[in-house]
Amino acid sequence: MVFTNPELGFALNLRYPNGMTDTEQSLLDTLLELETAVANVNAEPKPDLVGIFARLDDLTAALPKDTPRDLLHYLHKKSFQKARLYLQGQDPEAGTCAH
Repeated sequence: MVFTNPELGFALNLRYPNGMTDTEQSLLDTLLELETAVANVNAEPKPDLVGIFARLDDLTAALPKDTPRDLLHYLHKKSFQKARLYLQGQDPEAGTCAH
């Protein structure tokens, strides 16, 4: 399933549109919130990065045992961009080089 957001200029291809758990959806939402917060780190008031990281830790701990190993690996290693890409159905290990 592909979701587009013309205001933000991107399309999301969800890895498992019918099977994403509420926890995984919350993780994706929080990961997107983290990216926005980091982009606005110099804004006033300052974004609550500590709170976002705490929520990510709590959500990671709440994932079921059958969570894909790659996703757990990214989250435990704090590879949050890779975790987001994984949840969006993209290949986190793909490089950005056009060659």
